[in-house]
Amino acid sequence: MVTSATRRRWCTVPRRLFSRSSWPEAQYVASILRSETTGGFLMLVAAATAIVWANVGTDSYESLRTATIGPSALHLDLDLATWAADGLLAVFFLVAGLELKRELVVGSLRRPAEAALPIIAAVCGMAGPIVVYVTVNGVGGGSMDGWAVPTATDIAFALAVLAVIGSRLPSALRAFLLTLAVVDDLLAILLIAIFFTTDVRIWPLLGAAAILVAYDLMQRRGISAWWVYVPMGVVAWALMHESGVHATVVGVAFGLLTRAHRKDGEEQAPAERIEHRVRPFSAVICVPVFALLAAGVTISSDALREVVTEPVALGVVLGLVAGKAIGIFGGTWLTARFTRAELSDDLTWGDVFGLGTIAGIGFTVSLLIGELAFRDDAHLTELVKTAVLVGSVLAALLATIVLGRRNVIYKRMAEEEARDEDHDGIPDVYQTDEPGTRS
Repeated sequence: MVTSATRRRWCTVPRRLFSRSSWPEAQYVASILRSETTGGFLMLVAAATAIVWANVGTDSYESLRTATIGPSALHLDLDLATWAADGLLAVFFLVAGLELKRELVVGSLRRPAEAALPIIAAVCGMAGPIVVYVTVNGVGGGSMDGWAVPTATDIAFALAVLAVIGSRLPSALRAFLLTLAVVDDLLAILLIAIFFTTDVRIWPLLGAAAILVAYDLMQRRGISAWWVYVPMGVVAWALMHESGVHATVVGVAFGLLTRAHRKDGEEQAPAERIEHRVRPFSAVICVPVFALLAAGVTISSDALREVVTEPVALGVVLGLVAGKAIGIFGGTWLTARFTRAELSDDLTWGDVFGLGTIAGIGFTVSLLIGELAFRDDAHLTELVKTAVLVGSVLAALLATIVLGRRNVIYKRMAEEEARDEDHDGIPDVYQTDEPGTRS
């Protein structure tokens, strides 16, 4: 039984960073982890296939990437690589937008005190790589055009690595990584829309905006008609593509405009229902196909030497490996230092650093930004792709070392708790410091 004194003591405990999620939120995060983990492994297979294919059968791989399909009358006669980057990733960003909308409305981010930390960490996690990249290229005389390449975190890859090495890590840390990565993706798409858009055509842009406004009104009125929404999304995507703004912006816009509150009689809110249906398609098809068409770079001794000697490539690698970790860890520490928030008793700052290292796995969006930043320079495009792959692998290895050690510690703690429970028959977590009371 929980005494009133015990309940009061619990209620007066300061809000802690990375505290345990509620049961519904933990279940939701677990379902996402399963889906994204599967997608991460498929993406890894697709990326490895692309690299092997590009090095063994260069001509056939390039023929696939540059094969053109689509109606030329609508200016949609695009090569397969562009269809993957602009079309399939729009679905990926739709899922990211739906995730973020749910977190903002009914998830942990609906509480400003909790929303501040992952947002601050995501912003600092993007600022750190930018500072590193600009510093390296400023000193080395490299191109500043790739400053945004190392800013993004790949959700699928990061969660897949975490699932392999962190079976015993606290669920709150996993949930925080998911939230941080979603905010990170939103910020990345804003960077793409603002800094990598050229020759904006106003009328197609206004047309896409009108469709988004209509979609918002229909969502507010509770209209459920997928047979209307799907054509609206396709037309809005085509108009956005025609406008010159990167078409993936439409995906995140639709996600953020989707209603996340359930109305009377609904088992699921539209945001949850759509995400449940679209996520497998995104994780199993869209992202792996993009990886297959984007990750094929020629690996040679000269290419690897350029990664550590050319400022552009070195800036990307160090931005992902060092900039992300320093930015996220520093932002979180400063938040705890200058606010009333405290780190959960279940975690240490070593866990937070490990979180920062795994966030340096920047595959999907980093490859996309690299193609946009150096679209007129084929050599730098290939060099940046190689740098993204190298940086992501190094970040994954560093995260494996840091979080792997933490995982061993948590496993040992769990075994000790199990032995204690077997010894006295009462779990420690249910004991209080008040004599004669059990909660």
